[in-house]
Amino acid sequence: MKNKSGTRWSLLLPLIPVLLGLLLLVLESPAQRALRNLQFDQFQRWHPRVAAPAPVLVVDIDEASLSRLGQWPWPRTRMAQLLDTLEAAGTAAVGFDVMFPEPDRTTPREMAALWNLEGTQRAALLVLPDHDSVFARSLERSHAVLGFSVLQRDGGASQSALPVPATPATPIEQKGRFVFLGEGGLPWLHAFDSAVLSLPAFTKAAPGQGALTFVPDGDGVVRRVPLAFSVAAAPVGTLVSETLRVAQGARNVMLKAAGHGSGLEEIRIGDATIPTTPQGEMWLHYRQPDRARYVPAWKVLAGEVPASQLEGQLVLVGSSAQGLMDLRFSPMGLIPGVESHAQALEQVVTGHFLQRPSWARGLESVLLMGCGLVVGWLALRTRALVSAAAAALLLAGIAAASWWAFVAQRLLLDAATPAIGVLLTYVLCSLWHHRSSEQEQRWIKEAFSRYVSPNRVDYLVSHPDDMALGGQRQTCSFIFTDLAGFTSLMERMDPAQAVSLLNDYLDGMVAIAFRHEGTLDRIVGDAVAIMFSAPVPQPDHRKRALACALEMDAFANDFAARLQAQGIAFGHTRIGVHAGEVIVGNFGGSTMFDYRALGDPVNTAARLESVNKHLGTRLCVSEDILQDSPDAPVRPVGRLVLKGKSHPLAVFEPVTGSDDLRAPLEEYRRAWDALHQEDPQAASLFSRLAQDWPQDPLVRLHHQRLQAGERGDLIVMTAK
Repeated sequence: MKNKSGTRWSLLLPLIPVLLGLLLLVLESPAQRALRNLQFDQFQRWHPRVAAPAPVLVVDIDEASLSRLGQWPWPRTRMAQLLDTLEAAGTAAVGFDVMFPEPDRTTPREMAALWNLEGTQRAALLVLPDHDSVFARSLERSHAVLGFSVLQRDGGASQSALPVPATPATPIEQKGRFVFLGEGGLPWLHAFDSAVLSLPAFTKAAPGQGALTFVPDGDGVVRRVPLAFSVAAAPVGTLVSETLRVAQGARNVMLKAAGHGSGLEEIRIGDATIPTTPQGEMWLHYRQPDRARYVPAWKVLAGEVPASQLEGQLVLVGSSAQGLMDLRFSPMGLIPGVESHAQALEQVVTGHFLQRPSWARGLESVLLMGCGLVVGWLALRTRALVSAAAAALLLAGIAAASWWAFVAQRLLLDAATPAIGVLLTYVLCSLWHHRSSEQEQRWIKEAFSRYVSPNRVDYLVSHPDDMALGGQRQTCSFIFTDLAGFTSLMERMDPAQAVSLLNDYLDGMVAIAFRHEGTLDRIVGDAVAIMFSAPVPQPDHRKRALACALEMDAFANDFAARLQAQGIAFGHTRIGVHAGEVIVGNFGGSTMFDYRALGDPVNTAARLESVNKHLGTRLCVSEDILQDSPDAPVRPVGRLVLKGKSHPLAVFEPVTGSDDLRAPLEEYRRAWDALHQEDPQAASLFSRLAQDWPQDPLVRLHHQRLQAGERGDLIVMTAK
């Protein structure tokens, strides 16, 4: 029987992968974050941000500018000229995505020392303005933001916009005031130990300064831009937040915590309210880089850019030149670092924000639990096609919901983790269902095999199409057995005991047939019919049938002897074996059919079993069975014309080791050859055998026939 308790316990299986998925959502493993980020990246590639007019411009230190104006770094006087030009055009703010941590090596004082000038030449250079001082004065009268780099105590440098030499860390002068609303948000900010700033004169003169640092994910892709950092336990702004603050003339940067220890939820800078991650970052929704937003620096310095194009713009001064190595990985591919800052400013100005709200993980957990339990229950309780379709629909629904949230609501909801949880639940529960189904099928198969031959069951499992009605011609071998005197035995003993004995007897007989891979044709009372070479063709079916019949005969004799020794008059078993061409298949109606063989060989085998009682033998086989066993030890019975037949059939009795009451085979053969040739000496030979072996049934049969005046080996049976 099936294990019902195991079935009940299996209903708890969906909880295993569901709980595992919930654990992953809580623990936020690196692999899970990576998979979720890949999903968000793909969404951005499918649905990039639509370009909208925004006052953001990049003054690009590109390859053409380096080719025209010389290698980097440029003299500070040139940077002052660039800044003055931008200020004169009425830009809202200028953010430098470059750093100025060292003095200008092209300043007149440095050049006089480098060239070892003396006298008037040296004096002429020293009266020229100091380049750094010129740039500092330009910064004083500008709306500029300088960039700096932050460092970790272990020596690991953050990603600065352009290569800079290592310099001692310098305290950061706050240009704006940071105000925390709600729970303290400082511990949630990305923390660094120190910073590499621009020259003190520059940082003092500039209206703002912000970190250029990105905090990319483990795969190096920049998906978020920080708006604030914690450096030496003090909050500092970044290039994006400081550019926004300076452009609006704002004093305060307000960081609002979400509460309940879940970090920040938004940062307010002037009129801009920016939703953030708990760490104070804004998600980037990239659009394809627009080269029309880039203005080569050399054109600005050459006066080829109209003031109207610069007026009111948030200008970032950065580089797209590959030689300066300011390149970053994004979902859209490799881009200049300044592009990420520019896209962040565009999103703030246009109010276009991506968000992963604080309730996202809770929603994903509920989604995982609900869908996982539904899929698990269906996988355990329904057909494979139904559960697979349901799982596919739910997975598609999760993906579609996440996609809709991204496109329509600009929400970043993780479909990967719930989908994996649902898929794991489906796979585990489907495997369990498959295992349970296999166990049930094995149980049914084993139970069914008690009624139908195992080879028939195996064949039907492998060839279900053969369940159709109809038959085919096939040469098969047949064994028919019958138990003598069982009806009278039933009358003399308790029916329950008689049935128990019969079951033991039939179980042994059928087990022998199955060992020889025979097919159980039918059991009628105490009679058994066995078929070979159907449904699976067996080239050696005649040998199998003969061997099976001999083993059945030995078992039946031993079984009867044991019972007779106990005083139970259990009769002997008669067996007939024959082979021939028959029609084998399923016969019956549309609602019920029977697998069997139809044809004269079947009837002949049954007659051979029955003829034993007239011959006094236990086992008769036809000449057709012996075709493949020419050396089998058998005794010829004669050419029998069975009841209802017109043609004789050569019949033989196998000789077994237990035939101690039979005449020696050679002597019997000599007498039978004389009988077959109708030699007059046959009568005397059988008479002598009858005296020596009076218990031999065939000797007695032929002796009586010869005494009655019959000749030859042709025997016409008048009874079945």
